[in-house]
Amino acid sequence: MKTLILGSLARAGRFPAFAARTLLAVPPALLRRGGEVARLFEQVAVRSLPIVAGAGLSVGLVTWFQTHRLLAAHGAEAALPSFLAVAVVVELGPLLAGVLAAGRVGAGLAAEMGVMSLNEEIDARIVLGADPIAGLVAPRVIACILAVPLLTVLVDASALVGALAAEGMAGNLSPQLFWRQSLVFLRLSDVIPATLKTAVFGLMVGLVGCWVGLESERSAEAVGRAATRGVVASTLAVFAANVALVPFIPWATGLMGLAGL
Repeated sequence: MKTLILGSLARAGRFPAFAARTLLAVPPALLRRGGEVARLFEQVAVRSLPIVAGAGLSVGLVTWFQTHRLLAAHGAEAALPSFLAVAVVVELGPLLAGVLAAGRVGAGLAAEMGVMSLNEEIDARIVLGADPIAGLVAPRVIACILAVPLLTVLVDASALVGALAAEGMAGNLSPQLFWRQSLVFLRLSDVIPATLKTAVFGLMVGLVGCWVGLESERSAEAVGRAATRGVVASTLAVFAANVALVPFIPWATGLMGLAGL
């Protein structure tokens, strides 16, 4: 037990150096490996669209029905689109996109890196003088950084469409009035920081997923465990980043408000 704890602490201590090396390798990889980044972006973003759209629709529908019942009891159901839009766009949508990316991408990256390590592809690259951080990790991190904000926009839009569908089935507002009400409290200075913060979620998913895979032992069972740890660690990293970014969102919102947005 003591050996396991010490080993975990040692691996955690190596993560900051790994993250720093990856961040330094991101600009060169973005310039020199654009084709690889585009291919990985397609894997991360485009193939995640169905589950993200479905999750957004579900959240919008369920949130509308559950909240409408409570507000209708107090005669305040007309305010539902405004409150729901703020909740979805400012917090629920970004967090849901980050968690879905962690669940789908974190496991895939951990398993992929684990298999490469098991097949000694990482060692072969090092022997040939190629840096696996620059060639393998950095493009995947870039793809995650670019993909998660896009998935966030899709979650937000599909959740609002789901809420609109629920309003059409059981509510009294017309579609035009629903959209006008949903924009009452929202400003670009609120929407843009809430959406762009998910790039940090993508960064954490990419870093943690690759790190867990590279640190896994070289066996088939270890690769399976790495995939599981990739999901758990990436999800926790998204939650931690969401909390850590709380003080910066009002600051960014204030700056954009000064800019007139």
